[in-house]
Amino acid sequence: MDRSLPTWPVAAGSLALGFAVAEATGIRAAGGVVLVLGAGWCALRWRERAGLGRAASLLVLYAAAFAASHVLGDVVGAWPAVALVAGAVGMGAWLGADLAPAGRRTAPIG
Repeated sequence: MDRSLPTWPVAAGSLALGFAVAEATGIRAAGGVVLVLGAGWCALRWRERAGLGRAASLLVLYAAAFAASHVLGDVVGAWPAVALVAGAVGMGAWLGADLAPAGRRTAPIG
């Protein structure tokens, strides 16, 4: 796998896709599976790029944004809330891990 791939699109996209899957299927757990897979993939990349502490912080941001989308949804509507939190998580991933110093990144094997 190319370890230089940015994580921000997966972090932001998994929030939006998870909501879309839950809405389309009517099964919230199906959307949850998307969230868990996206967050898990990102967490592995974040740990490689920026270390365990920053990866944990980014996971907290991801979970907090997911929770905040429910509160914001009552104020601005569901999709605008998802867009706002997805943008925040994407920006956090970009700043917190994708721009990490090159010395913190693990070299690919092979």
